[in-house]
Amino acid sequence: MDVKHQGLAADGVSRLDVAAVNSATARALYKAREPIFPKRVSGRFRAVKWALLILTLGVYYGLPWLRWPRGAGEPSQAVLVDFEGGRFYFFFLEIWPQEIYFITGLLILAALTLFLVTALVGRVWCGYACPQTVWTDLFIAAERFVEGDRNARIRLDRAPWTAEKITKRGAKHAIWLLIAFATGGAWILYFHDAPTIARDFFTGDAPGSAYLFAGLLTFTTYSLAGLMREQVCTYMCPWPRIQGAMTDHETLEVTYRRDRGEPRGAHKKGEPWDGRGDCVDCRQCVAVCPMGIDIRDGDQLECINCALCIDACDEIMGKIGRPRGLIAYDSAVNAERRAQKLKPRFRPLRPRTIYYAAAWLIVAGVMLAGLATRTQAELSILRDRNPTYVVLSDGSVRNGYEVKILNKDNVARTFRLSVEAGVPLEVRVIGTGTSPDGSVALEARPDTVSPFRVFLTAPKEARTVPSLDVTFRVESAESGALATTKSVFQTGSRT
Repeated sequence: MDVKHQGLAADGVSRLDVAAVNSATARALYKAREPIFPKRVSGRFRAVKWALLILTLGVYYGLPWLRWPRGAGEPSQAVLVDFEGGRFYFFFLEIWPQEIYFITGLLILAALTLFLVTALVGRVWCGYACPQTVWTDLFIAAERFVEGDRNARIRLDRAPWTAEKITKRGAKHAIWLLIAFATGGAWILYFHDAPTIARDFFTGDAPGSAYLFAGLLTFTTYSLAGLMREQVCTYMCPWPRIQGAMTDHETLEVTYRRDRGEPRGAHKKGEPWDGRGDCVDCRQCVAVCPMGIDIRDGDQLECINCALCIDACDEIMGKIGRPRGLIAYDSAVNAERRAQKLKPRFRPLRPRTIYYAAAWLIVAGVMLAGLATRTQAELSILRDRNPTYVVLSDGSVRNGYEVKILNKDNVARTFRLSVEAGVPLEVRVIGTGTSPDGSVALEARPDTVSPFRVFLTAPKEARTVPSLDVTFRVESAESGALATTKSVFQTGSRT
């Protein structure tokens, strides 16, 4: 009998059985998400998290509505990414596309700040100010408002689908979607005039990109902060895997002080504390953890250093009359020092923190120098390539150039163009005249690039060399703006 016709492999094993085994093996490699229901907790670290949540969300939602006077014809929005005009406005700063290095510098400063803070106190960015953490905290607060605290949410999750469960779940997801939509809607305000785009969005007159990005941000906020939560920090974010390069044995991190807490176990009122640790195994540190981990298991990838377990543990220690700080910001060095009966210490100044701080200061200094020397005008020169030069009937040589003046002021400016080359040059600009001193007056439009067609003519005596170095210079007597650019004048000589 042909075993193939029986659906069997050559060794007599059914292909369906093999597929089932492979499927089971694949499933074993992935763990299904277990819902986490963090318990409400109060304390100093929770208060700090609430304060930062209000501050960061207030800045995000409110910043586009701030006004900043810039003059006639200029946008009055304090912070605006104007793609149509090709500029980024940030209060008194106006960044042009060719000044993108300022944005690069800010990103480098942000990265170095993150490195320095991580070297000092671990992942406090993740625990307090990361957008994923902030919005997840907000979503959990909405969930708690609708469904109740930890135990009530657990019971609701395990309960069969009833009218009450459907109502509560529907209300929760509706609130989540409203928050997510507000997040996506606020994002597009940074790229358009906020009052205008807010009105046009609901009347159907906004550009298609506004609806697209508002929808994308709504979807991602709802998915990441509402449905995925701790999975984003554990599996999607690269920072937990990178931070190890920034920390050392003296970095302060949320730590269970094992030397004080062990051996752990239940404790009855009136019993002595001799021969045992302070941990009563109440698991309140696990109940409040938004990542669902047990801090007593030591350093873990999932821990975001939010310190809510510290608040929970301190509350229990106060109830049983033991000193607070069983869970605290601590370092590996301090654990070793306590074992040696030495006083704990915190050394903020050490090689890695000094390197990060020095790099931050260097980048900040370079940026400040760039801002201090920044002018309100820029000059670019493009020399004609075909023909590169023209020999005139009297033996003189002419070169053509495209001169572009970027006037960053919001009013028109008159610039004086002069050229230096070591030999006398005749400067002629199409459509303008030449002043007695050889300079040319050029009218530059406000907040834009004004092009000019310029011809330079050198006498035939200049043809003793193949080329001349020339310097173009524009200066505004009104604003004091000054810009210079070097170029080349081709004489056509082969000597």
